[in-house]
Amino acid sequence: MQKRSIPVCIILSIITCGIYGIYWFVCITNEANTLANREGDTSGGVAFLLTLITCNIYGIYWAYKMGEKLEQARTNRGMQPGNSGVVYLILQLFIPIVGYALMQNDVNTLIDAQ
Repeated sequence: MQKRSIPVCIILSIITCGIYGIYWFVCITNEANTLANREGDTSGGVAFLLTLITCNIYGIYWAYKMGEKLEQARTNRGMQPGNSGVVYLILQLFIPIVGYALMQNDVNTLIDAQ
């Protein structure tokens, strides 16, 4: 796991016409699984393929589940939980890259807490 700079990830996603965004999606998913001790959950690659095949219907579900995973990781570390699943779901509908940025911020915070 590694901390990523959110502005750099956004810029790279824009410059590469979304290709880096796919990589970022996969990495965030895998890191959230690791941080929440849910290694058996859907991997980043499978989550991306399901999102692509279902025309983002799975992506909406994925965003909500990411909120749950990150909340579980926070709780496991004794941090204050919130309700980010709903926020991520709404952002996935309208501005997905902002949701990715917020998820990356949570992942970075959790990596620092280890």
